Amino acid sequence: MSKQPNSRMCFVCGVSNPVGLGLAFYEDEPGRVVADWTPPEKYQGYPGTVHGGIVASALDEIAGRTLMGGESPRFMVTVSLSVKYRHPVPVGKPLRLCGQVTRDYGRLARAHAQLMLPSGEIAAEAEVHLVQSPKSPIGTEDLGRIGWKVYPDEPARI
Repeated sequence: MSKQPNSRMCFVCGVSNPVGLGLAFYEDEPGRVVADWTPPEKYQGYPGTVHGGIVASALDEIAGRTLMGGESPRFMVTVSLSVKYRHPVPVGKPLRLCGQVTRDYGRLARAHAQLMLPSGEIAAEAEVHLVQSPKSPIGTEDLGRIGWKVYPDEPARI
């Protein structure tokens, strides 16, 4: 598996964002990305349950990352996000996010994203339509300067 870059302040992947989700994403095959996450209580809506907006944010991010692979990052933005919530998402439990490209038309694309419970059941899933991001004032040569890079995984805590 190949680890994807993170940024410093992104809400979902930012390594320095004190309120962010702190997710790390791995491409396990072209067009398919996974992330493991144990959401803390600070992201709950109803007691013991992750807020639906947080779930939608995680699904949105992993869908966009399915198209990001390769030497030069390909940044896509969401045009539409349709989420189906199937089961409550518990805080404090290990979850797995999976994203897969379903159609890639170049400038336009579609992806499917899932959030799975420890049992393997799908807790939420999303169909996402994406479009190539408008030209950014930050060139690819400046991405490292703004913190867009692969950060080493933290060692396991025992």
